Amino acid sequence: MQNSFFARNPSILWFLLVLGLFTFGVTLLAESTGMGVISTSFVKTLGKTLTLCLVAIAMDVVWGYCGILSLGHFAFFGIGGYAIGMWLMFERTKEIVVTNLEAATIPPTPSEINEAIGTQIFGVVGSSEFPAIWAFSDSLFLQLLMVVLVPGLLALIFGWLAFRSRVTGVYLSILTQAMTLALALYLFQNDSGLRGNNGLSGLQNIPGLTHLSQAQVSIGFFWASAVALAAGYILFAWVLDGKMGSVIKAIRDDEARVRFLGYHVESYKLFIFTLTAMVAGIAGALYYPQAGIINPAEIAPIASIYLAVWVAIGGRGRLYGAVIGAVFVSLLSSWFTGGGAPNINLGFYVIQWTDWWLVLLGLSFVAVTLFFPGGIGSLFDKLVRKSS
Repeated sequence: MQNSFFARNPSILWFLLVLGLFTFGVTLLAESTGMGVISTSFVKTLGKTLTLCLVAIAMDVVWGYCGILSLGHFAFFGIGGYAIGMWLMFERTKEIVVTNLEAATIPPTPSEINEAIGTQIFGVVGSSEFPAIWAFSDSLFLQLLMVVLVPGLLALIFGWLAFRSRVTGVYLSILTQAMTLALALYLFQNDSGLRGNNGLSGLQNIPGLTHLSQAQVSIGFFWASAVALAAGYILFAWVLDGKMGSVIKAIRDDEARVRFLGYHVESYKLFIFTLTAMVAGIAGALYYPQAGIINPAEIAPIASIYLAVWVAIGGRGRLYGAVIGAVFVSLLSSWFTGGGAPNINLGFYVIQWTDWWLVLLGLSFVAVTLFFPGGIGSLFDKLVRKSS
C-alpha cells in the first residue's frame, strides 16, 4: 500500500476532495439545480476557470517539470475551441435554416439547405461556400477527434522540427511565440475559412438541447469541466510518477547530462509537448461553449504569456500550484475587469480597475518572483512541513 500510486502522490486525493466539495457546493447553490444563490453567468465563469486550470496544468508540466517555456500553448487551447465551435455553429445554423424552410411550398433539397447554411455562416465574409476545413463539421464524433488530433499533430510536427535541431531556452520560446503569432494572423484573414476576425459565435446554443435553459446547460458544462480537470490532474500525476517523471525533471535540470546517460531526450520532450497540447485542446473545447464565442484574438501570443504568468504565480513544478495560479488570476480578473472592484478616487486621478488590472497583474508577478520564487504553492508546502 505504501508503494501505491496514490500513496506516492497524496496531493491527488486532497485535490480531488477539494474539487469534489467545490463542485457539489456550486451545484447546490446554482440556479437550475439548487438554491439559486449563484447566478448562471457566475456558474459559467467558474466553469471556464476550471478549464483554465486544466490548460495551466498542461503548461506547468511542459514548463515547470520539463523545462520547456512554451509561449504557444494557448494556441492549442484555441484550436480545440475552433474545432468544437465549427460543429456547434453548423448544427445550430442547420436547425434554424431547416425550421425556416419548413414553411416553404416546395420542400428544399439537401443542396439548397447546405447553401442556406453556408450563406448564414459565411455571409459575414462575403461567401456562401464551405471551405475544405469544414468537411467534417456535421459530425460531432469527427470534430471531437479534431479537438485532440489537430493540436496534437501541430505540436508533434513543430516539436519534432525544433527538438531534433536541439533548439532550447529562449530561442525555443521565441519559436513557439512565432508559431502562435503566425496562426493568429492567418485566422484574422477572411479567407482562412473560419470567418476572419468575426470568429465563431453563438456557441452557447447546444444543438439538440435548445429546450434546456442556459442555467441547465451551464451547470452541465461546469460538471464536464470539473471531470476533465480531475482526469487531467490524475493523468499528468501518473505521467510524472516513477522513472518517466524522474527523467523529465532531470531534462529540466541538466539536459546535457541526461543525454550523456543514454536517454533519448528529444523523444521525452516531444511526448510531453504533444500530450500537453492535446490536453490544452480539450480544455479549449470545454471553455468556448461556455464563453459563447471564439475569435483569433483569443490565440494571440499575449494569451500564452498570461498562461505562463498564472503558472509562475501559482508555483511551477507543482500541479496544484498551476491550479492555484489559474484560479487566483482568473477570478481576480473577472472581478476587476467586470466592474466588481470599486474605483479609487485620489482627488487628482481616478483609478479605474478595468484600465489598471494588467498593471496590477504585472506587479503581482514581479512581487511573487522576488519574494516567493516558488509561487503561492510554496506557501502551502511550508504550512504542510510545519504541521508535520
